[in-house]
Amino acid sequence: MISTPNIYTPPYDVGQPTTFTAVPAGAGKTTRTGKVVWGSGYLMESSYTIGVGGKLVGTPVFRRIGNGWGGRFLIQSQYKASASSKPTRTMLYQQDQYGKFGRWTDAGQGIRNTGYVTGMSAMKSFALIATTPTYDTFLANNRAGRLYTVKIPATTPLKPIITPVRTSSWQIFEQLIAAPCGKTGSIVLGIDRDTRTGYLYAVGHAAGTKTVIKGLGKVPLTFTDWNYFRFAPSYDPLNGA
Repeated sequence: MISTPNIYTPPYDVGQPTTFTAVPAGAGKTTRTGKVVWGSGYLMESSYTIGVGGKLVGTPVFRRIGNGWGGRFLIQSQYKASASSKPTRTMLYQQDQYGKFGRWTDAGQGIRNTGYVTGMSAMKSFALIATTPTYDTFLANNRAGRLYTVKIPATTPLKPIITPVRTSSWQIFEQLIAAPCGKTGSIVLGIDRDTRTGYLYAVGHAAGTKTVIKGLGKVPLTFTDWNYFRFAPSYDPLNGA
């Protein structure tokens, strides 16, 4: 496993990372780009380059997008029809410290808010498992241990469709992270910050309570950081729902 520690050391006070896109940069180097929240709520696009063995090359680069982003987490959804096409839809989702859930849309002329909803304050974590031209779908767990899919049509106003998947045992996870697995499924990492442990699950195509979930066991690592995210290729089809 390649590790690049302490990328955002002071004065880079960053948090809430989205998935970072990893693109080859030649000579064994890779450039990683994603969005983070800096300081008291500045939304930034950040990129940095690593070399062979994961060593940081140069210093991180930031581009300020806006402020007022002091929420609990930040998730970016980006739909591309194929590996050679440009993104046709980019959205950001964030839950504030009171549980209000919001969406912002980048239509090529800046990011604008396209809705807020309440009623999801008990949700602990959201993991993006599907992006299509017309909707995004998340896997979410709540404090009571229930697991849901949250389907959000790309239309306005914001109207999530919440479907139960499991009724118990998911309350231990403070963060869920998902990646594509096969043609229609997802691999999901659940992180328990209290015990600093992580567990993997193979999750089939979302089908409510009929969704197939197979436990793959405990990850042989200690999860000591407050937030985790994944690296993805520039074409990252999510087809889990």
